[in-house]
Amino acid sequence: MSKITTQQLREFQDLIEKVFQCCQDRIQYQSKKFNLPDAELRCIMLFGEERYLTPKGIAQKMKVVKSRVSKIILGLEKKDLIRRLKDPEDSRGYLLTITPSGKQKVKEIQKFYDEVHYEVLAQMTSGQRNVLLNNLNLLKSCMEAGRELMN
Repeated sequence: MSKITTQQLREFQDLIEKVFQCCQDRIQYQSKKFNLPDAELRCIMLFGEERYLTPKGIAQKMKVVKSRVSKIILGLEKKDLIRRLKDPEDSRGYLLTITPSGKQKVKEIQKFYDEVHYEVLAQMTSGQRNVLLNNLNLLKSCMEAGRELMN
């Protein structure tokens, strides 16, 4: 493996910071656009492929503690985007399901995601898109390996 130069290291750090800032800006924009805090937005998007979710399942998928999920659920319930149902298999627990207005909100959010990401990819040639996707996959794998070192 060749030596990593200080210039490469600094350029990589700068680019990661700029990409992260672009993502943060999009998150702020979409929270305002859909009138949902980021955590609620991410939570409701979990229902895109699921009919029912449990608070524990949401906590695991969002990588947050269950008490945090309780607050998120309350916010989504107040907005009539999800509702609680008794769990037929556990009388102590409950299931969460998306409401019709919640399904509509998910469609709107997904349409926004698709449009934003399409516009980014549309600025590149097909070959550039393939290279980008391959390199992003490589970056993701390397970052996940680096995260393992932190544990």
